[in-house]
Amino acid sequence: MPYQITNQNPCTITLWPHQSMNPQGFVWFIGITSSLIFLPAIAILGSPVVWGLLPFFIIALWAVWSAIRRNQKDAAVRETLIIDCETTALSRINPRTAAQSWQANTYWVSAHMHTKAGPVENYVTLKGANREVELGAFLSADERVTLYDDVQRLLKEHREATPSYSADP
Repeated sequence: MPYQITNQNPCTITLWPHQSMNPQGFVWFIGITSSLIFLPAIAILGSPVVWGLLPFFIIALWAVWSAIRRNQKDAAVRETLIIDCETTALSRINPRTAAQSWQANTYWVSAHMHTKAGPVENYVTLKGANREVELGAFLSADERVTLYDDVQRLLKEHREATPSYSADP
């Protein structure tokens, strides 16, 4: 799962997008791609035509490199949901925009899953403090279902752990 739950007090759920390529895989991919791009140049090695085609080979390799690096930077988003008996707080660190945050009283926070109505299938939101925020929109549909179940369970556990206040001394 591309999220981790820490069951301490407060409970923390850290979410991140799935990363299918690690740094070693990136090196292998660029190495194989550059070999395949420069393979046709072997036939014309030693002729002046190489100098005419070489810039296009380099531009193609640079474009692949740049696209993968851009994708890795875009996938640097992180969401952290902190749930304790009193407060539920969500913070989102975006790669190119300002960080976002939201918090509400845990007792009044509710999790909702919009199976068809959201921008993605099984869209998960948290509602509280007169605001509704999305949670884990970058996860797959199955992962959002599991996340929704975990958030529901944790909110219920923390609501039940909330101390009850009585008027009697």
